[in-house]
Amino acid sequence: MQVSYLCKSPGLAHPGLLAIMGQEAEMTDSTPNVIVYSAPWCVFCHMVKEYLKGKRIGFKEIDVGSDPHAAKEFVAKTGQMGVPVIQIGEEMILGFDRQRIDSALRTAKLI
Repeated sequence: MQVSYLCKSPGLAHPGLLAIMGQEAEMTDSTPNVIVYSAPWCVFCHMVKEYLKGKRIGFKEIDVGSDPHAAKEFVAKTGQMGVPVIQIGEEMILGFDRQRIDSALRTAKLI
């Protein structure tokens, strides 16, 4: 069965426009788990990563397009097939929702 992943935030960008972002922030041993499940073609995935970098939050990026096991994992956790999905501690956030991201970061004492 083939699974496709859709950007679950308003609007989509052409895949050719998405090669503009730099390298992801490094996680340290003292950083609680922040995981961004993303796809290279999803503009909102890039926006989430840039938002976290701007706040100096370390995170691990998982490209669900190239890692089928990770794709199944996040679908099992969320029941959703859209990206981005941000895991902050135990909280799963679908889409680029600044208020929920900030709230989860505060709960995890990262901001």
